[in-house]
Amino acid sequence: MYQINIQLAADKTLIPKRSLLRKWASCALARKTAAAEITIRIVDGEEMRALNATYRQKNGLTNVLSFPFTVPEVVKLEIPILGDIVVCAEVVNREAHEQEKSSESHWAHMIIHGVFHLLGYDHETDKEAEIMEGLETEIMQRLGYNNPYENE
Repeated sequence: MYQINIQLAADKTLIPKRSLLRKWASCALARKTAAAEITIRIVDGEEMRALNATYRQKNGLTNVLSFPFTVPEVVKLEIPILGDIVVCAEVVNREAHEQEKSSESHWAHMIIHGVFHLLGYDHETDKEAEIMEGLETEIMQRLGYNNPYENE
């Protein structure tokens, strides 16, 4: 069972339906766990810029940030809390246009990418990137989308 909380803090006309956000996240979660709780927060540029500066010491916007949650050992939960994904609506939509991808496809990729970070995957090394990108591509194609890394 997945508990996927959605928080909208950006122009709703720029954001896919909540049902799609949950569908994409669930498909990625199913790759590694049968139960999990996550929060997906969709933000505007101002909030993303502040988060990027605070947590990554980088000035500027980014498309998605993931904040894994570590549960203290003494706490026992029925459903594990994995953490939060924060997505900047304006960046994702702009990137989709620039990369000549459908907005829906790029949104799906960003949600899946963020979930994989919460599941412990990363892309700091070539080997890590190969594994993570392979898993993302597998899920994207299962959902009927193209390989998100084809044009890169």
